[in-house]
Amino acid sequence: MLIAARALTPGRAAGPLLLLSEPLSLWGGLDLRTGAIIDRTHPQCGEGIAERIVAMRSARGSSSSSSALVEAARAGVAPAALILGLHDPILTIGALVAADLYGIEIPLIVVDERAWPALVDGVALSIETKGNQAWITVDPV
Repeated sequence: MLIAARALTPGRAAGPLLLLSEPLSLWGGLDLRTGAIIDRTHPQCGEGIAERIVAMRSARGSSSSSSALVEAARAGVAPAALILGLHDPILTIGALVAADLYGIEIPLIVVDERAWPALVDGVALSIETKGNQAWITVDPV
């Protein structure tokens, strides 16, 4: 299955999907040494985001989430890509800075609400971007 999306940052990624049931703030909600979700109020507390494609319908501030994403990239524990339902300028800045400072691309894409049912936790995905367009390939189960 192929899903069209809008690319906010460039890149390619592949990996298992971590579908978050609630928004996550990377600042304070993520262990920047391990990539584990540490927000004790988050339903996926304890899950790791490193090398996974993380999907959440929206992000949850703070403005420091951009620097947290950059630090996660530097430490090697950033997600392979981020899928959002709404544009988020804070995470976009973080992904762009990670690419500029460390050469680490974290594709950040926005999908339409109709695409969410195809995003199943744990399924293997690949993402490719070209300009402001993106495509998600959902591997058959």
